[in-house]
Amino acid sequence: MKVFTKETQALITPKSAIEILKEGNKRFVNQNQLNRDLNAQVKDTAKGQFPIATVLHCIDSRVSAELIFDQGVGDIFSIRIAGNFVNEDILGSMEFACKLAGTKTVLVLGHTACGAVKGACDHARLGNLTKLIQKIEPAVDAVTEPIDKSLRTSKNIDFVNEVAKKNVEMTIANIRKQSEVLKDMEDSSEISIVGGMYDIATGKVAFYK
Repeated sequence: MKVFTKETQALITPKSAIEILKEGNKRFVNQNQLNRDLNAQVKDTAKGQFPIATVLHCIDSRVSAELIFDQGVGDIFSIRIAGNFVNEDILGSMEFACKLAGTKTVLVLGHTACGAVKGACDHARLGNLTKLIQKIEPAVDAVTEPIDKSLRTSKNIDFVNEVAKKNVEMTIANIRKQSEVLKDMEDSSEISIVGGMYDIATGKVAFYK
């Protein structure tokens, strides 16, 4: 499996980039991953990289974008932070990836049973983690059901997963609101900005806009 070059990257559209990720996830789930010579890919990308997608996802050890989308060296920009939210630094990284390095899509990927989201549901407080949790808490407030406070905790996994999904949606909205560069690129169909949810039990990714 060859790495993407400037020429092959140029042929990728935002839609086809998403399809490549979807197909890769199907291979992952079906245990039919492509045969890659990763050492050869290291050599092939030594003088340049031409990834097709930028994936913002959690630090969770079970959620590695390269693995779950069956991608190789140089195929995607992988941005990881607990709770997959954006800040100025992450937005700058995305702008570099899309505007300067040519990726065709930004995927915000949440996952089920997210520990950071659980912490937000419980309003956890611990050192520097407190600031991180507070960035996810608006998604907790945005999920209106259930009303019963006793059901709005990490013990209710359905609530946790709804908050995780809402957090993805709000992150996408923040990308569009806080990055004029990415919003303009999306408006001109240079890139797509989409969301998805990874199921840690099945390995499947559900995509949504």
